[in-house]
Amino acid sequence: MSADRPLWVQSDRTILLEVGHAQAAAAQAFLPQFAELEKSPERFHTYRITPLSLWNAAAVGVTAEQVVDFLRRMGRDAPPANVVHDVQDFLRRYGLLKLVRRGGALVLETSDRRLLVDLDRAGVLEKFVRGREEDGGLRLDDLARGEVKQALLKLGYPVDDQAGYTAGAPYPFRLRETTLSGKPFVVRPYQKLAADLFHSGGSEKGGSGVIVLPCGAGKTVVAMAVLERLRCETLVLTTNTVAVRQWRTELIDKAQVPPEDVGEYTGDRKEIRPITISTYQILTHRKEKGATPFTHFGLFAAKDWGLIVYDEVHLLPAPVFRASADLQARRRLGLTATLVREDQHEEDVFSLIGPKRFDMPWKELEQQGWIAEARCIEVRVPFPQGERLAYLAAPNREQFRLASENKDKLEALLRVLARHPDDHVLVIGQYLEQIEAMARAIGAPLIVGKTPTAERERLYADFKAGRIPVLVVSKVGNFAIDLPDANVAVQVSGTFGSRQEEAQRLGRILRPKSGGTPATFYSLVSKDTKEEECAERRQRYLTERGYTYRIASVAELT
Repeated sequence: MSADRPLWVQSDRTILLEVGHAQAAAAQAFLPQFAELEKSPERFHTYRITPLSLWNAAAVGVTAEQVVDFLRRMGRDAPPANVVHDVQDFLRRYGLLKLVRRGGALVLETSDRRLLVDLDRAGVLEKFVRGREEDGGLRLDDLARGEVKQALLKLGYPVDDQAGYTAGAPYPFRLRETTLSGKPFVVRPYQKLAADLFHSGGSEKGGSGVIVLPCGAGKTVVAMAVLERLRCETLVLTTNTVAVRQWRTELIDKAQVPPEDVGEYTGDRKEIRPITISTYQILTHRKEKGATPFTHFGLFAAKDWGLIVYDEVHLLPAPVFRASADLQARRRLGLTATLVREDQHEEDVFSLIGPKRFDMPWKELEQQGWIAEARCIEVRVPFPQGERLAYLAAPNREQFRLASENKDKLEALLRVLARHPDDHVLVIGQYLEQIEAMARAIGAPLIVGKTPTAERERLYADFKAGRIPVLVVSKVGNFAIDLPDANVAVQVSGTFGSRQEEAQRLGRILRPKSGGTPATFYSLVSKDTKEEECAERRQRYLTERGYTYRIASVAELT
């Protein structure tokens, strides 16, 4: 045993990291590339090596040799033999099965002929097989490309899809050197690298996958850099109409595209253009509950798209997943701040959109000045004694809600606002009655789901311009809104232990500020309640990204 090393590697594939160790930072720089953070208390963080975490690592070039060497160098003891075996075995499996084109046919091939024979005998691929090659390769139904990848991943064999993509209708897309608004424009080095890794020189090795970058790091620019490489007609899918219009504004500002070539396909407009931007909501709209097909799914086939961009891919609804299974011949680019899905459908993102192609440490981006430095503060708000009995008697889910709507959070919010009189403050909450009451109490405007798009856009514009210093939003503020001057966020309530929501909300304030002013993220949490338990789970993803939460009392906010 060597006490000068920060890791304990255990036989169940969990890894304990001693946070205060001198080499902890060095370990954290590589550990999240192949393991998932599960717990993050003060002294020891718990990571787990999973098949999917290893396959995503393999997709960005991490090898078994690198992982095993890291565990040996950083572990107090030699890693257990079964862990070494699992790392080597799971990483070996990535790419063991390949989808390729032979004479126009879709073929599943492998260097391990016994594996194909076993899969064939087991009937796993029976309904997809249309013939056999002399070397044992299986000719498959072209339309089954997505289903085959899903089925094999469930069996523990991720497929390396090198069957290529349709070029799509050509479109002469070029980025500007000076934006339409008159500012110099250059694609940042990491954005260029992300686009290059996705494009892979135009070969069949690229063309599908996910780019992971924090909010404010310019994922939209990465998509535009990809589009400049491909120069094809493109469909962009995002979360809401405001996001659609932000995408349109960015495209026209930074690319040499005439406005009439960028279409909005939403509830307000139905424009199909060489570059068309729509929402997941419009695509999954039905004329009536339970009706099939979806009203606007024809958008997928409306043009010869050469690229489909899935913004906030971690929010992809199930029907769009199913449609994507049939779109495997189209290039697919997923953009997200976090691959975490609370519904555990990360495997579907991997199979149907593609593996992780690029993921840059948030702290590295912060150190380079591309995103703002952020301070995270969890404010523990005492729960009113007079309501404690009702809280204890309530079911679990109701306990969480009662704790989240703790009326004493208003006093904590007022103290936070008093600390930041000259800042741009975003107040975000889950429960409508709570945020409506808070908005009234502090005299701030409110945006919720039913707020008309035109009103949302006006309020966002006023907030950006500084005419509104404080804006209150419901969970509609979690994603795809561009508020570059927001430098303080106050989370008054959230969705249980959602890690993706925590990351998205911090992301709202990560755009770099003039003068290098740091951003501050407050989370108001009822002390000694279910909400406190959920807060630890929520913070896990950001802890993995190198952020720490300072715990403060309401009294410390003065």
